[in-house]
Amino acid sequence: MLAAFACAHPVQAGDVAAAASNKPTVVVIGTGGTIAGAGKSSTDTSTYATATVGVDKIVQAVPELAAVANVRSEQVFQVGSKSINDDLIIKLAKRVNEVLKRDDVAGVVVTHGTDTLEETAYFLNLTVKTTKPIVFAASMRPSTALSADGPLNLFDAVVTASSAEAAGKGVLITMNDEIHTARDIVKTNTFKTDTFRSPYGPLGYVVEGKVLFYRNTARRHTRDSEFDIETIDRLPRVDIAYSYSSSDAAAYNAFAAAGTKAIVNAGTGNGNVSDSLVEPLVAIRSRGVFVVRASRTGSGTLYRGPSFKDDDKRGWIAVDDQTAPKARLLMALGLTKTQDVDALRALFTRY
Repeated sequence: MLAAFACAHPVQAGDVAAAASNKPTVVVIGTGGTIAGAGKSSTDTSTYATATVGVDKIVQAVPELAAVANVRSEQVFQVGSKSINDDLIIKLAKRVNEVLKRDDVAGVVVTHGTDTLEETAYFLNLTVKTTKPIVFAASMRPSTALSADGPLNLFDAVVTASSAEAAGKGVLITMNDEIHTARDIVKTNTFKTDTFRSPYGPLGYVVEGKVLFYRNTARRHTRDSEFDIETIDRLPRVDIAYSYSSSDAAAYNAFAAAGTKAIVNAGTGNGNVSDSLVEPLVAIRSRGVFVVRASRTGSGTLYRGPSFKDDDKRGWIAVDDQTAPKARLLMALGLTKTQDVDALRALFTRY
């Protein structure tokens, strides 16, 4: 029957070329992660090896992509995202930037692990100067698992990267039918497929191959950012210290001794600093190390209450609503531009 159908409806080479030319070209860049993972059993949803399947095979496993775009793929590196470092995110950002300069490329999809996706995506959101869509796709389950979420997340990412409506919205993430902005998204659960959340909600959804946007991002990103990946080859060291009851200055002093340029304090509640840490942090700041106040809660703006009244005198910086990992990246980028504390403070309300 199939042979008869083929004879009755011959497809000419010109028809194929015309169909291909009418579809946008999307480049899928692989970096590893669970979406590139495999388990021994189909019921292994949490026990598996990450970063074992090449991006070309990931793309081939979703033939429906061919109906959406002309998809090319390339592997930039292959690691579990728990092992991502500054050198790798710079390498990725530079490659994405190069690919998007091509006139024939409409957008880029990055396959990535979920552990540090929010950091990598945010870095690209701040440094890749383009209006073309950059969309991250990931999964919480390996491709070998029952009800694997990777294939649909990848399909939704390619649909979004192919959409003219996604242009100019900065770096996006498609997970669990939702479209999120890299600025806001946070991983909130160790195993659930709806782990990624934004405190202000998703920008939109992908429903059966259709992109639906309901809001835009408000802060600077990509094309309008003052940071340019073409001028960045390395980042200054910035560390994060987590505050807890009975915490002391040991970690802060160790980071300072190791040569850090700034310490982000993931403080309790409203980015609070315990009484016992005030003098040690003042001393660390006097040694030229910047102190940045963030919150360990995971969301919420830092309201400038009484505990912030001496920040200017101490030379401390407070974030707006950035999580500690994102504050680390923004601070590191800021330090590539300036050492002025007021200019650095302004970054957190600008981005």
